[in-house]
Amino acid sequence: MTISWIGAILGLALAIFLILKKVHPVFSLFSGALIGIIIGALIGDYKAFSFKEVVLIITGGTQSVMGTVVRIIAAGVLAGAMMETGAAESIARSMVKGFGEKWALAALAVTTMILTAVGVFIPVAVLIVAPIALSVGKKSNISKLALLVALSGGGKAGNVISPNPNTIAAAEGFNITLGQAMVNAFIPALFGLAVAIILAMFLSKKGHMEVKDSDLVEADNKELPSLAKSLVAPIIAIVLLLLGPIGDIANNDFIKSISLDAMYILPISGIIGILVMGQRKNLIKYTTNGLNRMTGTVMILIGAGALGGLISKSDLGLQITNIITQSGISGDFIAPIAGILMGGALASTSAGVSVGITGFKDAILGVGTNPVNAAVMMHTGATVIDHLPHGNYFHVTGGSMNMSIKERFKVVGFEALVGLTMTIVAVAINFIF
Repeated sequence: MTISWIGAILGLALAIFLILKKVHPVFSLFSGALIGIIIGALIGDYKAFSFKEVVLIITGGTQSVMGTVVRIIAAGVLAGAMMETGAAESIARSMVKGFGEKWALAALAVTTMILTAVGVFIPVAVLIVAPIALSVGKKSNISKLALLVALSGGGKAGNVISPNPNTIAAAEGFNITLGQAMVNAFIPALFGLAVAIILAMFLSKKGHMEVKDSDLVEADNKELPSLAKSLVAPIIAIVLLLLGPIGDIANNDFIKSISLDAMYILPISGIIGILVMGQRKNLIKYTTNGLNRMTGTVMILIGAGALGGLISKSDLGLQITNIITQSGISGDFIAPIAGILMGGALASTSAGVSVGITGFKDAILGVGTNPVNAAVMMHTGATVIDHLPHGNYFHVTGGSMNMSIKERFKVVGFEALVGLTMTIVAVAINFIF
């Protein structure tokens, strides 16, 4: 059954429209996939139309993301260890205190980068650091605009080098290891961090969004684990995940032969971290809470898989490839362009990466793009406009800083500059190496 690219575009447009209308993202994605397949099939080859084939395309799309889903569920254990024990907050407070008041904005950006890099979801990382940021902003007379640019920009930089769902999706989609996806995004992440800090410093006294007394949150005096204990779980996870890339760099066959998967590395490191922090009695509670945090992401990715099935079975990828090649632009630009479009369309990094890979993987690899570079370009591209208001990140982060919708909109362009910087650097690395 031939599916026309028109059906893919209409299906994607319907999904976006429903999301904007506050329909649940999973239902929106499945609806877009279903209607898009039917319309695209009728336009493409109505004689071969079959409802059975429609079901096979949708289920095939969802099955394509199951490897990613399993690893995301595993990541829930590490997420639980970092968030439920207070380890993430302990790291945040230690980082901001260590930098000092003079480098407050740099400290906030680096802190959210580190938190996301060690496995904390980016909206949760911003939520954790936001009360600290508001306190620093009040003391140093820094605008909320600058504070959120630092938090969100640093979070985006950390997100592309993290064992989070978006990186897992990028690695799984292009059949590379999670460690490779993390290591090869490191240089783009550093550039993104630098731009976030520069923009935040430039905006520190601008935006007319001063921190008010009513914005401040009363300090929580709960006992937090020490910094050393808080770092145990993420260090174990990152070191083990990076063994493969380290072996490649050192050209050591023994290290390269050690093939460790995030499926068991992330839960093992999370469990060890919980035990080291003396929370053995809460082991089941914290790991369960961590897994529960993944439910929404998993469901959205399954819906994204269905929509990706529509796009992959249509000739949309071929049409876009033809447009790019006929315009004289290198086919290597398909990966970042697809990442930007899908990340913005779904207002989600992980869903954008998942749909982008499912729909455009063959076209991207077909023009000879290196899979590792493709993963990084797709991933960084998905961070450019994934913070649009039809996604939850826009509202969660705005709420954490007590911003109105109008005030939150003022941050969007600066966040896009951070993501765009990382994408440009990733593309440059692809052409250089």
